[in-house]
Amino acid sequence: MLGAEISQSKFHDVSHFGLRLAIGSIFIAGGLIKFDPSFATYLPQMGLPANMQYLFALQEFIPGILIIAGVLTRISASVLSLVMLGVIFYVDKASKFIGPDGVELPVILFAVSIVIITVGPGRISISHAIKKIPRFLQ
Repeated sequence: MLGAEISQSKFHDVSHFGLRLAIGSIFIAGGLIKFDPSFATYLPQMGLPANMQYLFALQEFIPGILIIAGVLTRISASVLSLVMLGVIFYVDKASKFIGPDGVELPVILFAVSIVIITVGPGRISISHAIKKIPRFLQ
């Protein structure tokens, strides 16, 4: 019975790290795309100033790195969940759920961000290795 508990715990740690790795990679890739100058020409079409391009890029890129590393995970996931709410309701205007202009991907990314806020960084993280970081900063 003890062996099953240990393997289940390891599976939980690895799967949680895999979730953080996947969501962090998605946001890093999305942030890198926003550094391209052509993204600045897309912003005025949405009613946003073009000079906010780097802010939009950094608000996905930096939290993505921090989530993968497991540092400031809850704060980073909170930032990303707010970004996804903006995408769902301002950019996509929550017009339809499935389809070419659907919001299914932002909703999934929002849900995963909420899971990371709830669960925290997990044991495979820098926060767990240091052990002196307060829980609310993990």
